Amino acid sequence: MSIAANLERVRNEVADACARAGRRSAEVALMAVSKVHPAEALLEAYEAGQRLFGENRVQEAQMKAPIVRELAGLELHLIGPLQNNKTSKAAEIFDAVDTLDSIKTAGRLNDAAKALGKTMRVLVEIKLSHEESKHGLAPEALPELLAALAGLEHLRVSGLMTVPPWSEDAGTARPYFQRLRQLRDENVAKYPGLTELSMGMSGDFVVAIEEGSTCVRVGTAIFGKRVYTEPVP
Repeated sequence: MSIAANLERVRNEVADACARAGRRSAEVALMAVSKVHPAEALLEAYEAGQRLFGENRVQEAQMKAPIVRELAGLELHLIGPLQNNKTSKAAEIFDAVDTLDSIKTAGRLNDAAKALGKTMRVLVEIKLSHEESKHGLAPEALPELLAALAGLEHLRVSGLMTVPPWSEDAGTARPYFQRLRQLRDENVAKYPGLTELSMGMSGDFVVAIEEGSTCVRVGTAIFGKRVYTEPVP
């Protein structure tokens, strides 16, 4: 099927999940995860009406930037780990960073955004899994990072993000989504901008929507299998 047809199907599935959960479709954004797919695939999705995209690597997004910059209204988020030495380039390429997890990186990203005369939206990535492959901030460290972010004028924290352990049973992700929502609820009174919950991917976004997700990240169901077989330089 075409990317446009895949997008339509996924949008309908998200809408159906919202309806079953008693939520409005407008409450849940669909992010098309275009990592490891060429810029032409991103362009095809854009032409089908998609505007929110996620990329995993600064280097790969940099390769696509010449095309991305020409697309009015497109919003590009970094959804992979951000290395300190990539903060300047990330601030230049991305509209938002959804994986912030340290005070040091926050400070460097704030400085980079300031140099560009922009304010960047960020999400704090929380590590709720014990898997070594997962990234993110320990839950108990969240108050300290939120306090630090409050003093950075060129970053605007808007929510939390997590990636639960993969499982064929989507239900196993529910406790992780519930915990992320709890963390948001515990802090939103002090930080009113902390409203977003980026959680849920192709295999578990229905459960994520039931647990309050405001953004689901879908890649393979939209773009198909990964194109690049070797790591992008």
